[in-house]
Amino acid sequence: MTLPLMTLVRETDRYLDVASIKDYCPNGLQVEGRSTVSRIVTGVTASQALLDAAVEAKADAVLVHHGYFWKNEDARIIGMKQRRLKTLLAHDISLLAYHLPLDLHPEVGNNIQLARRLGITVHEGLEPGNSRSIVLRGSLAEPIDAAAFARHVASILGREPLVIEGTRPIEQIAWCTGGAQGYIDQAIAAGVDAYLTGEVSEQTVHSARESGISFFAAGHHATERYGVQALGEYLAAQFDLEHLFIDIPNPA
Repeated sequence: MTLPLMTLVRETDRYLDVASIKDYCPNGLQVEGRSTVSRIVTGVTASQALLDAAVEAKADAVLVHHGYFWKNEDARIIGMKQRRLKTLLAHDISLLAYHLPLDLHPEVGNNIQLARRLGITVHEGLEPGNSRSIVLRGSLAEPIDAAAFARHVASILGREPLVIEGTRPIEQIAWCTGGAQGYIDQAIAAGVDAYLTGEVSEQTVHSARESGISFFAAGHHATERYGVQALGEYLAAQFDLEHLFIDIPNPA
């Protein structure tokens, strides 16, 4: 099916409730290409490699979690940014990007999608009373030690996580995909057995060790591959579009 570009944008904005979420970048249409869409490519980050693959795939639009125009970034269109935008504009390809709205969504969100793959039952947000808590809390089907859970994570994500083993079996767990290691202290205060995210900082290790909580850094890219795929599948089904997810490997 051939769909007007702005119909795709409006539905995606509506579905992710973009208007109600404050973020560090513009969510939605970031670069306007051709006026109609029949094939979309999804990926985690709008890197040059993803754009080149989208051109090869004859995509009309690229949909990502990490787009452009972040707060406090250099506004000049030079170097890497110039080359990326030139690729989009030269091939008349639109770029749509959704950051926090894609993390938070209760169906296609990164956090929900990761939980489903890891077999975590979602209970609530880590912040009581906050329906849009960026960190979620849930439980595993049965207690498991940190080493066994790390093997499980590696088998699902295809990447060995960095592990700080805690002092107790893991049953209650909190998690947030991407670069959310700074929330470990809230996880500790909530009394969970483990905290999982994408990245690690120097102080994160000390917080985990001194509290007895297990901590897993499973990769920013690896933990955020699933939301954008689910969103692409939703849009493809909604509008009878062709959808192709392209994973550009990233060890970080």
